[in-house]
Amino acid sequence: MSSAAALNLENVHRTFEQGGKKLEVLRGANLTVESGEIVALVGPSGSGKSTLLHLAGLLEKPDTGDVFLAGERCGDLNEEQQTGLRLKHLGFVYQYHHLLPEFSAVENVVIPQMIAGMPRGQAATRAKTLLDRLGLSDRYDHRPGILSGGEQQRVAIARALANTPALLLADEPTGNLDPHTAEGVFDALLTLSRDHGLAALVATHNPELAKRMDRVVRLDNGLLVEG
Repeated sequence: MSSAAALNLENVHRTFEQGGKKLEVLRGANLTVESGEIVALVGPSGSGKSTLLHLAGLLEKPDTGDVFLAGERCGDLNEEQQTGLRLKHLGFVYQYHHLLPEFSAVENVVIPQMIAGMPRGQAATRAKTLLDRLGLSDRYDHRPGILSGGEQQRVAIARALANTPALLLADEPTGNLDPHTAEGVFDALLTLSRDHGLAALVATHNPELAKRMDRVVRLDNGLLVEG
């Protein structure tokens, strides 16, 4: 295992019960995402992409196998320690933006920084810098309900990057957007990730988007294969 890797999954298994039957979603998955590397995760619906991202993000635990973030083995950590690791190392972007509807665009990016201990003034400065980079300079004070779908997802990207994570996990981040808007949002995601030197694992159904990343891994019958 590379000590520089942002993420390592080692022989990860995950099984669910469905209708009284066991469904083996991951059956020995192995993956390394190096620092600064952007990796596409592909596979048909139901293949386990979201489950794998949840395990990588410490939102679920594997039945067996190990998850390492920035070289730290996560399996023996308690819930508080895992929460600390998520705050320190991880950013999340989902298919739906999950913004807090009662707060403005800036506030949605400020809040996770304040939770991580950053003073409000500093957090607001960084939030505005990120929103500027994402073309939202005139949307600081707008609440999600009056933003377009693409704008909402750009705010979600800014929020994910607010605490300068080592690893970005994105689950179909453009899946709810029309093709033109999706292209712009994905461009922004790639550009900011590369500019910040982030590692990223991005689940997508879009083969054209997958080709633009550094590497493609495919979930095939519970295992990860290259290409």
